[in-house]
Order: sequence, then C-alpha cells, then structure tokens
Amino acid sequence: MTGKIAFQGELGAYGHQACADARPEYDPLPCTTFHDTMAAIREGRADLGMVAVENSIYGRVADVHSLLPESGLHIVDEAFVRVHVNLLGVRGARLDQVREAHGHVVILPQCGQFLREHGIQGVISSDNARAAREIAERNDPTHAALASEMAAQIYGLDILARHIEDHPNNTTRFLIMAREADFSRRGDHGMMTAFLFRVRNIPAALYKAMGGFATNGVNMVKLESYMVNGSFTATQFFAEIEGHPEDDNVKRALDELRYFTSYLNVLGTYPADPARY
Repeated sequence: MTGKIAFQGELGAYGHQACADARPEYDPLPCTTFHDTMAAIREGRADLGMVAVENSIYGRVADVHSLLPESGLHIVDEAFVRVHVNLLGVRGARLDQVREAHGHVVILPQCGQFLREHGIQGVISSDNARAAREIAERNDPTHAALASEMAAQIYGLDILARHIEDHPNNTTRFLIMAREADFSRRGDHGMMTAFLFRVRNIPAALYKAMGGFATNGVNMVKLESYMVNGSFTATQFFAEIEGHPEDDNVKRALDELRYFTSYLNVLGTYPADPARY
C-alpha cells in the first residue's frame, strides 16, 4: 500500500514538486500551513512530510524553525529543489496581454526584473499553486500566475514564459520528516546530523560549546539562533554538522556540548543529498 507524504501548499506547489522528485512512490497530501503539515504526520494521516527550511535567495523559513522543537518529529532525509518560476496564463493568452502576475510574497521579488521589463504588476497570493488555480478559474488573459510547470499541468494553464527567476541558482532545501528517527543508514555522500540546543547561563558558554566540534574535527555547516517564547534573554540554536552521532569524533563533540548546554535535542541523522555539494 502506497503511503502519503504531506506538504504545505496546494497541488502544484514547489513542495508538491519536491515530493514528486524525492518520494514519487508516495501520494501527496496538501496542507494549509506548516503546522498542519507536521500535525498530519504526527497524527498518522501522513507517513512523511516535506518541509521547506531555506531558500538560496530568500533565506530561512522562520516558521519552520519555531515549529521543529515542539513537533515531536524527526528528520530522515533532505531534498534540494531547483525553483523555476514560470508565468502561467489561461489557454490562448499572450504574454503582451498580461497586466498582473499573482504569486507568493517570497516569489514576487525573485522574478522582479522580468515583471518590470514587461510592465507587469505583482499581486500577492497566499500560495503559488493557489494563484495558478485561481487564474484558471478567473479565465482572464490579463491575469497570470507565478508558479511551477507542474501547476500549469494540473490547472490547465499555458506557460507564457519559462524560468523567469532573476537568479539562475534559485534553490529551496526541504527536510523530510517522520514520526520515528532512523539512525541505521550510512549515505554514499556522508551523513548529516541536526540538533537544537540552549547554552547554560555562564560566561563564554557558546564559545566553549563550539570548541568541541573544532578540536574533534567536526564540520559545522549551519548554526542559527532565534528567541524562545518571545524572550530577549532565552536563545535557542539550530545546528547541522557533517557526520553521524556514532562516529567517534561526533560522539566526543556532542558529549562536550552537553556539558555547556541546558537543553539538547538531536532532531535527526540523514544522508547528505548530493546536491549539497
């Protein structure tokens, strides 16, 4: 029996594209919000979840980092999706007819140069795939959507212009979440380990906590901080390192980290995606 994989957005969203690329054997389950996506996994309505965490142009998805600690879920894989933005119009529409392009607030500036050159006004939509669906329902050649080629196929739209993003390497990274962690695998391109931590309230705690990774030769590829519960004094860190917790050097580094932290939560260990390199 085929399982289900949840994602935020409507059918045709870039999250849906990530699901089709990375887990084509799973049936997609669209969810309104990231919170709903994680709830679907936790409650058993989906077996996996495809969750966007960062974009090479826009940066991190802040909502996800605040949800991860309380989700009770584990990271089991990562996936990188090349974001190609396309201008989608109703059947028979021409590019010179388009006056407004509807898309998510994040995607509009990513193709700002194209919109300016063609005198098209950007209009904010809550979701790119939703914009495509609404354009199909509107059936007005002066309105178009900024979305994926998959959305064009699903909603019966013409692609009036392909790959109109300003930056040629626009990529979104997704984490694949599950109810249970999987520490048994070893990837062909190495392993990644993600964790959350809070340092103890002592001088130079963060500096000392990070020292164990340097002295043990563990490469830390990400370290981000954000406030906890709106407090200016409570800071939580999200980190990703190369390696597996059972590797001797990683084990020593994590043991040293525990000494300087009041909270440590390993979110998952997963094969490094080849696209990372």
